[in-house]
Amino acid sequence: MQNILSTIVGALTIFSTLAVNVKADEGMWQPHQLPAMSDELAAKGLEIDATSISTLTEFPMNAVISLGGCTASFVSSQGLVVTNHHCAAGSILHNSTPEKNLLKDGFLAKSYAEELAATPGSRIYVTQAVTEVTEQVISGLEDKVGNDFYQAIEVNEKSLIAQCETQEGYRCQVYSFHGGLEYYLVKQLEIRDVRLVYNPAASIGKYGGDIDNWMWPRHTGDFSFYRAYVSKDGLPADFSLDNVPYQPKSFLKVSAKGVSEGDFVMVAGYPGRTNRYRTASEVENQFEWAYPEAKMLRERFIDIINGTATEGSDERIKYESLLAGLANYAKNFTSMIEFYAKSPMLADRKSRENDLANWISKDTQRQQQYGKTLATLDELIAEGQEDQARDIILGYIRSTTMLPTARKLYRLANEKRLTDVDREPGYQQRDMIRFKSSMERIDRRYAASVDKALLTEMLKRYAALPESARIEALDKVFGIGRLFNEARLSRTLDRMYAQTKLGDLDARLAWLDKSVEDFNLSKDPFIKFAVAMYDTDMQQEKKSKALSGKLMKVRPQYMQAIIAFNRDQGKPVYADANSSLRVAVGHVKGYAPEDGLRAEPFTRLEGILAKDT
Repeated sequence: MQNILSTIVGALTIFSTLAVNVKADEGMWQPHQLPAMSDELAAKGLEIDATSISTLTEFPMNAVISLGGCTASFVSSQGLVVTNHHCAAGSILHNSTPEKNLLKDGFLAKSYAEELAATPGSRIYVTQAVTEVTEQVISGLEDKVGNDFYQAIEVNEKSLIAQCETQEGYRCQVYSFHGGLEYYLVKQLEIRDVRLVYNPAASIGKYGGDIDNWMWPRHTGDFSFYRAYVSKDGLPADFSLDNVPYQPKSFLKVSAKGVSEGDFVMVAGYPGRTNRYRTASEVENQFEWAYPEAKMLRERFIDIINGTATEGSDERIKYESLLAGLANYAKNFTSMIEFYAKSPMLADRKSRENDLANWISKDTQRQQQYGKTLATLDELIAEGQEDQARDIILGYIRSTTMLPTARKLYRLANEKRLTDVDREPGYQQRDMIRFKSSMERIDRRYAASVDKALLTEMLKRYAALPESARIEALDKVFGIGRLFNEARLSRTLDRMYAQTKLGDLDARLAWLDKSVEDFNLSKDPFIKFAVAMYDTDMQQEKKSKALSGKLMKVRPQYMQAIIAFNRDQGKPVYADANSSLRVAVGHVKGYAPEDGLRAEPFTRLEGILAKDT
């Protein structure tokens, strides 16, 4: 029997239009591409018709679902869903208290009535259709540049989404492939009532902790169960005790036989993002500056949270999900930095770019089409890196709670002045349920003491930047200048956190209906901050979009050159992962992590007993 495993996968795919001498044992494929590979897949061990995998509304693909950031699968006729333990962590912690710590002790609902509402905003997405819309997105935009090009793309995408979402209960999104060379519209059923059914205790679900994360062998019981609920008429609905379990058309059956070495395996899921085709300058900057800097800041956040919130306290429980995410990527960055340091990655990338440039130079038509592309792309990349030391700090400031909450609320009030079609994505009417849920989630993810400590750390780092890199409006709000006074900053933040009402759920929700004038008259210190920063925020956003618009015109040209170059050599080009549905195939095998070492494909109970982490 074939093994159809749904999991989070971070690989690559290739478009059918680019399929030249490709092999199914590498890359991650869009489902509609699989019928063309049916003979090869059958030879590898696929026992079902490859065409059935391309039909998203039929078994098995209609059982492979997304949580909006994680992959999951239907595994029963009553809407039972299996996913990774860490993918349910937000809901586990949302329902936890110091007296009833579900993360530590685990949770099992023995009946439907005992199942717990997932964290606000939780969703289950069932992909219904994927349609190429490249022409509808980019047609007629040849003369637009910069911010105008960015905005025109956005307008076209919003129009396609609006047409797609005329049927209630569905969510649509336009995905960019190959940096904007192709676009696809994805339509998904959006189930809004999600409930926690089971999660193992942390001693199982997080066995091995951060030490084992990203490593092999691993013995973690990394799974949890949700259940999807809908109204009695079978339509998506908000949480209600009157709702009933969703009955999927199909569900996956777990084989008690497991797998053996050499077995064929098919993996379907929603991989996050990869950047396989970045230039040499981007690779160098990413591994020698961005990853080390991000690793350091994440580890600093971890230290601050652990030092501010006592283990087992309600404050710590609120931040356990964030801690897990911070540690997850800090570990990932560490491994990537180490691999980069002992690999020829950068030299290989530079060599590949030289080969590409030489290939372009040998043909007049190629010179006319791609001759300036590499130089232009490098110039834009360099422009984007000019303020990166400041931008990464501002990014981590935005990962705190109170400042970005006030900014989002004030932005909403301003966006509501516009017609819905002219609003920024994220602030349209289609986004309001999500927006409200984001305000509700804060209650179980925020503690003033921790938030203040994190914000203090990042503002101190911001204050240490050269004056030319800082933002005048931000300096003014926090009294940052040539003679930075840390004690003064601490007093300012003490006052802001003491006086704000945004930590209260009812107060936050009340701001959803307030006008710009109401915000302008507010005495709440965080609201006043948002008002003071708004014009500057919009200027910074416009500048960022202008650069993105330039890149959105050049990056597809670069990818066209890569595709043509590889095609000339009989090599395929795989599109980067972008959170859309993909399929990969392979066989169960071990691997050699280093010279002289052999990792087997299975772990055993004896390994758990022997392990000391």
